[in-house]
Amino acid sequence: MTHDTLTPDTIVLIHGLWMTPRSWEQWVPYYEAKGYRVLTPGYPGFEMEVEALRDNPDLIADLTVPETVDHLAAVIESLDTPPIIMGHSFGGTLTQLLTARGLGAASVAINSAPTEGVRVTPPSQIRSFFPILSNPANYHRAVGYTAEQFHYVFANTLSREDSDAVYQRYHIPAPGNWVWAYGLIANFKPGKQETWVDYSQSDRAPLLFIAGGDDHIMPPSVNRSNAEHYGKSTAITDYHEFPGRSHWTCGEPGWEAVADYALDWAVEHASVAHIRRDELA
Repeated sequence: MTHDTLTPDTIVLIHGLWMTPRSWEQWVPYYEAKGYRVLTPGYPGFEMEVEALRDNPDLIADLTVPETVDHLAAVIESLDTPPIIMGHSFGGTLTQLLTARGLGAASVAINSAPTEGVRVTPPSQIRSFFPILSNPANYHRAVGYTAEQFHYVFANTLSREDSDAVYQRYHIPAPGNWVWAYGLIANFKPGKQETWVDYSQSDRAPLLFIAGGDDHIMPPSVNRSNAEHYGKSTAITDYHEFPGRSHWTCGEPGWEAVADYALDWAVEHASVAHIRRDELA
């Protein structure tokens, strides 16, 4: 079997909270120009434009994590061959959950929200979540950030003017119950929660964590800890940090370096994983 036959031809990009598939609008043509088919499935109910969801956020207020994982899994399972899966922020959590289901040829979690069991909560992360968690009623609402809060949480490496432009183009309210489903909240509940994965699982695709050195809401320490939780698995798990980059790393200047690193790693390790499975067959 040659390297070409081992290389996935499809990339599935999964957006994060407070965003829609529009957040990948620079990555899609960039990867398509490299010869890939690129899919950007939205969460159920997120098929509308950003402006429409801002006007009527109640449409997505009750969406759950399990519903979303099932929806995305159906998209991936409908493909002829396993794709590369990449997710940003909570999309990184969803990427981990999909990978745990045995989906994908290789997976990349970028500035990922934690899965259950990751107990690192730096001060900047607590500050980032405070506007959402400070009011328990937000559990049942779709809630977002102000432009000022967004600048701190998402785009702290940009000027306020540039951050406001990103805010106007991409930001939407998001289901408040999802924040309670994050690993840092799930850790205080008994039993397995919505973001639980089996970290010791070895029959899964290779998984890369990419962190931004100046990310406030999902700092490097969170992503590093998340990656280290997979230490008992014999499947490939890697971690890479880009210094000086914010949570908006997929859109801030220099995003091409992140996109290139993610794709190069995924292609290389998808091939290795297939060879290993062939050897074990």
